[in-house]
Amino acid sequence: MSIYFRNTPVSAPFIFESIGNHWTQDTVFRPDGYPYYHYLQTEKGCGRIEVKGETYSLGANEGILIAPGIPHSYHKDSTSWITMFATFTGTMAGSIPSMTANQDVILIEKEQGAHIQRMISNILRKYHHPTPDLKSLSSDCYSFLLNFSDCAASPKIQENPLYQRYVVPVIKEIETNYQLELTAAGLSQSVFVSPQYLSRIFRRFLGCSVYEYVTMYRISRARELLLSDPNMKIQDVAGTVGFSDASHFIAMFRKITGMTPLDFRKMY
Repeated sequence: MSIYFRNTPVSAPFIFESIGNHWTQDTVFRPDGYPYYHYLQTEKGCGRIEVKGETYSLGANEGILIAPGIPHSYHKDSTSWITMFATFTGTMAGSIPSMTANQDVILIEKEQGAHIQRMISNILRKYHHPTPDLKSLSSDCYSFLLNFSDCAASPKIQENPLYQRYVVPVIKEIETNYQLELTAAGLSQSVFVSPQYLSRIFRRFLGCSVYEYVTMYRISRARELLLSDPNMKIQDVAGTVGFSDASHFIAMFRKITGMTPLDFRKMY
């Protein structure tokens, strides 16, 4: 069993408040929730999580991310329930809701869970060093959190007819043509509703307006470009992801991530 808790001041953009594996999980009741975003995943056995009146069963390699302050409880459903976990903090922790589409609960399926299990094992090995590299661990924490950005819509949401009819086609349009000029009016016309109605539907299912989703998706693509092409100019990154004005891009990037694109590139 390896478990580590942060014992240094919060100075990195993202860092693990705690992380561990091979933990024998007991029953836990948290009527006031937990103060950080926290992730729990089954290694062996099975258990169930009760959150806001919903019950989720976690078998091997299945996991759940729960937002801060959300009442919940854990219960084992097998003789032994072995889990791994991680909790998150950092100077940019306030941007985690935008990464997770403001969802209180995100479920991880077995295939993604197997990937996360390997990530946690590799990260824990770094903590075995006498002086762990905090910059490397901060980058690991950011990469870990990206696992949840593509899983923000829960299966129950995805099965909703309104979600399928209005949200899915608009998301596909945004993620296919984010480099082009996109407006709420134009996107709403593609599904034959008003911009106001479409934004209400988006806010209901994803916790953000259509405009906010477009912006967050563009910033997500910008992050990838900033890291994959370190020589690409900031104004070129802005244009590539759909911002016509570099100043506006920098302002929105800072609003969502807490730092400028240049600072983000230097950090990672």
